[in-house]
Amino acid sequence: MPPAPKIHARFSAEGVGRDECTGLAYRRFRKLPGAKARGLGYLPCTGVHAGLMPCRMKREVSQTNFLEELKILIRSRYGIVVIESNEEDRVESLLRLLADQINLPLFRWTRTRALERDGEGKGIYGTGDALGALNHVRSTDFSAIYFFRALEPELEDPVFIELLKDVARIYGKEDGVLILLGESIQLPAALHPLSATLKLPQPEAQQYRDLLTQVLRDVREHTSIQIDISREDIHRLLRNLQGLTLVEAEKILTKALIVDQALTAKDLEGVMHAKKDIIEREGVLEYYPLESNVSGIAGLKGLKRWLSKRKKIIMHPERAREHGLSFPRGVLLVGIPGTGKSLCAKAVAMEWKLPLLKMDPASLYNKYIGETEKNFRKAMDTASRMSPVILWIDEIEKAFSSGGGDEEAGVSTRVLGTFLTWLQERTGDVFVVATANDISKLPPELLRKGRFDEIFFVDLPDEEARRSLFEIHLEKRNQDVSRFDIPALADACTDFTGADIEQVIISALYTSFEGEANVDTPLLLDEARMTRPLSQTMPERIDALRNWARERTVPAN
Repeated sequence: MPPAPKIHARFSAEGVGRDECTGLAYRRFRKLPGAKARGLGYLPCTGVHAGLMPCRMKREVSQTNFLEELKILIRSRYGIVVIESNEEDRVESLLRLLADQINLPLFRWTRTRALERDGEGKGIYGTGDALGALNHVRSTDFSAIYFFRALEPELEDPVFIELLKDVARIYGKEDGVLILLGESIQLPAALHPLSATLKLPQPEAQQYRDLLTQVLRDVREHTSIQIDISREDIHRLLRNLQGLTLVEAEKILTKALIVDQALTAKDLEGVMHAKKDIIEREGVLEYYPLESNVSGIAGLKGLKRWLSKRKKIIMHPERAREHGLSFPRGVLLVGIPGTGKSLCAKAVAMEWKLPLLKMDPASLYNKYIGETEKNFRKAMDTASRMSPVILWIDEIEKAFSSGGGDEEAGVSTRVLGTFLTWLQERTGDVFVVATANDISKLPPELLRKGRFDEIFFVDLPDEEARRSLFEIHLEKRNQDVSRFDIPALADACTDFTGADIEQVIISALYTSFEGEANVDTPLLLDEARMTRPLSQTMPERIDALRNWARERTVPAN
């Protein structure tokens, strides 16, 4: 049987245009005293949002693309529609609006409240469990929207599946639909022809702005709030809320305002911290704190210039879009191990003031069939949801190498396909920084133009860069740089990588600590003479890498 059609709605999910109030979904409507079923009596807010902007909603809420998709599915006689989301309140608000628009009653079921008609607050007898509730829906044969949450356990029960088919067939002939809400609902094949899946997109930027307005108004009812934040920082705050549900964003903003009775640029840190918790909870990406900026990286002038030219796009995305520029896609850094490629990812995040997420491909591979691809998709979805972010993929060649048997090669091929599709079609503001040491293992598809904005080659540091490296690492270890002959040290370490130079300094510190003496230039020169850098241990590999990069990449140095 053909699979159920999966409709990915790439539009505003709340159903709100630019002339409408876009506050919290479950707060958007003010319920009048005595209002009854189907959300009748829920009127749009026409007040003023204190502190930021007047409410611009002066007329009936317009139909949205998301609601239009739902209507089309219902009119097309899909008896079951699965909505992929974890935002229960937001989806319920949308269904209430839909019920009003198509003149159908809305019923909702949860394990704690049984099946009840919206607005009445009284559960129907005998519908406390999902099986009883579904039996009631089938037996009454009543045209309505039935909203069920968290049915994953019941989908293992053959009797429940048969009931679902019966209900789906009923609404395949008359008005009505069964809405199932969940993040990972997998319907059995028997239900595919009778069902469709609709993915709820993330809230839009305007909705977060109106949420901030709403939270400010709510908190100001109980305490005074000092607003000391620039327009640019407000914009950054709202952008960093992206990826959070409206409920999560509301809690974070409320906490930030209550803690110090103020809205300041410091509240950006709270948002970043909350995103860190969410990312760690997902378990497929690592969150890295912002530590260093590009000024702490020696050399790489070409890469630094490229990044600096694009920083303004990150800071002013709206102006950039008006100018015809989109968010940068990313860079691939190919080069010799130990030359600071990984450090670049951290520095970019610090310079652009964006969260840094690291994807470790090895941790996503799973021995069970299909789990690896699922983990990769989850990682990509998390990165897109948390945008704007920097996604760092270290040693990307290890993710797609097919050195194992046929089965491993098949998994690598499927994962590569998933990743390439995401690179090409992603809509979130995700800047990818991928590093690679072994270009022989990079699939040609990954190097095609359009995957990355640019491919940079990171070579061994030149003399100026080696001087900077000695200064950076000596200062990092509490040494007075003025006591050292930096030009002599840089000259003695020709063809050393940054990692080699750092190891020279560390070795000298060990020696000086053992002998209870200070580190000086002669000691560092001795350690340099005893060091065998990578350029001596692997000269053939470095030459081959340089030859490959000469006509294919842009020099980062």
